[in-house]
Amino acid sequence: MLQNIILVIITFVSMEGFAWFSHKYIMHGIMWRWHQSHHTPGNNLFEKNDLFGIFFAIISVSFIVMGNTISRVNFLFYIGIGILLYGIFYFIFHEIVVHKRIKNKFKTQNTYLKRIIKAHHIHH
Repeated sequence: MLQNIILVIITFVSMEGFAWFSHKYIMHGIMWRWHQSHHTPGNNLFEKNDLFGIFFAIISVSFIVMGNTISRVNFLFYIGIGILLYGIFYFIFHEIVVHKRIKNKFKTQNTYLKRIIKAHHIHH
């Protein structure tokens, strides 16, 4: 049980590094056509960049299903859960808190969070 929880935590934390890598080298590289919509001002509910979220959701669900149905790869279930939890966190922080794609009145007084939000807006 403890090793499964640790696997979920390791996957969740590792996803931040993977997200950085994929953003820098994939989204701003070969997959710019999808990601460009995220750097283009607009008020659309959906943008082409959202396809990345769908892609990672498919991977997460696939891991969860395989890990739940094939006993010899049951560890994939916990990796899938870690990816899912990261995706939820990412959606809430990036899409709702930073970009306010779902309108809200969240304001932080936390200096660190303010810096992260400002740095992201500078990136755009």
